[in-house]
Amino acid sequence: MPKEESAATHAFWLAGRQATGEAAFDVTSPWDGRVVGTVSVPSDAQVEEAVAAAYAIRDEFAATPAHVRAAALDHVSRRLVERTEEIARLISAENGKPIKWARGEVGRAVSVFRFAAEEARRFNGGEAQRLDTDAGGQGRLAFTRRFPKGVVLGIAPFNFPLNLCAHKIAPAIAAGAPIVLKPAPATPLSGLILGELLAETELPAGSWSILPVPNDRMPALVQDERLPVISFTGSEQVGYAIMDSVPRKHCTLELGGNGAAVVLADWVSDEDLDRAASRIATFSNYQGGQSCISVQRVIVDASVHDRLLPRIVAAVEAQVTGDPADDATDVGPLVSQAAAERVEAWVQEAVDAGATLLTGGKRDGASYAPTVLTDVPADVTISCEEVFGPVLTVQKVDGEAAAFAAVNDSRYGLQAGVFTHDLQTAFRAHRALEVGGVVVGDVPSYRADQMPYGGAKQSGVGREGVRFAMDDYTYERVMVLTGLAL
Repeated sequence: MPKEESAATHAFWLAGRQATGEAAFDVTSPWDGRVVGTVSVPSDAQVEEAVAAAYAIRDEFAATPAHVRAAALDHVSRRLVERTEEIARLISAENGKPIKWARGEVGRAVSVFRFAAEEARRFNGGEAQRLDTDAGGQGRLAFTRRFPKGVVLGIAPFNFPLNLCAHKIAPAIAAGAPIVLKPAPATPLSGLILGELLAETELPAGSWSILPVPNDRMPALVQDERLPVISFTGSEQVGYAIMDSVPRKHCTLELGGNGAAVVLADWVSDEDLDRAASRIATFSNYQGGQSCISVQRVIVDASVHDRLLPRIVAAVEAQVTGDPADDATDVGPLVSQAAAERVEAWVQEAVDAGATLLTGGKRDGASYAPTVLTDVPADVTISCEEVFGPVLTVQKVDGEAAAFAAVNDSRYGLQAGVFTHDLQTAFRAHRALEVGGVVVGDVPSYRADQMPYGGAKQSGVGREGVRFAMDDYTYERVMVLTGLAL
């Protein structure tokens, strides 16, 4: 559709300054197709300039005093608070996320930068280790610090276009590692906003760039030897293709999942079941299902299944769908019509194979109605893959062991939720479930931005969460002091 006069043109950020290229593309709303903004695309020469600047400053930036990096991170956190509503509206417009969830995303990014400022002040303080525990080490002391591995290439997805950019940028700055960030092509505007805030700080030129590079030009960046660390969040296929193409680089991959919520026999009262149904319905749909830890599989003990299932259906049907700019909306569109059409095809495949559709199953453009399926065959796509849409399946099992086996019957292992009151069961779940995180008494969709976050099996490698990402971006270097009177 033609560009609206009010749609802004956005420069990108090259080595800390605004720049424009010769090409540009429109960012459109998945809700109504309007142009939200036009984004300038960096040329190959401009990408080279950004990488060269980051590489040239890597040693200087690693030696930047902690208070300088912490002050910059604190500044971004404060400015995000001041501009919350504006940025939330931007997220909602370019992503289709309901405004109430967009505000929550801004709040999380506020915390990410605050946590990073705190970690910048205490990280890498050094650790001493005495070596005279053996005779050959008498008079020697080891002192260990962490140093950046080099420039980070951050690649962010569309589903949390602000906060997942924050999870790339903030830990890198806190650790003293320059970063070149590529936001998702569908949602670059939120990432570029971070550039506005970083440009208000005293961080040295070259320490950060935000480049909306098209996907088909990324292989050259991925292969560039001056970018030894790659932090990628996105699909399994793309993530492992990146890792396979650069086997000698350090890759952190936060990939997909098909999150399971387990409801066990002791979660039995009406209050318990109402809460489980509400949490499951909310967090199978809260980003249009476009979250790696949204509820996709509900695994229910047979003793409570028949009481829980109608509650889930009712809670899903109570989700308000519609205009993401409306405060009342719970579920907005998917990121594109193509994404909704894929979800529609997967649901139809399951129904054709014998699954029962209890509610939903309808598409309108880029929107897909919140959907509940039962009796889903184990070999259909929606059972095996990450749906990344507002669809959940419900499976009945007999007992705890069968429930945990059902969770593990997946090549993914990001997070799982276990509704139980029993502490021993909680510890058994923590031991048995092949996932990166077990959330007890709630859905798998809980993430605190300071905790280690990542998966097992095909859900990725490495961990995000500010301090844990800083560990990934750095390495230990030991200094041995000799001739000491210890």
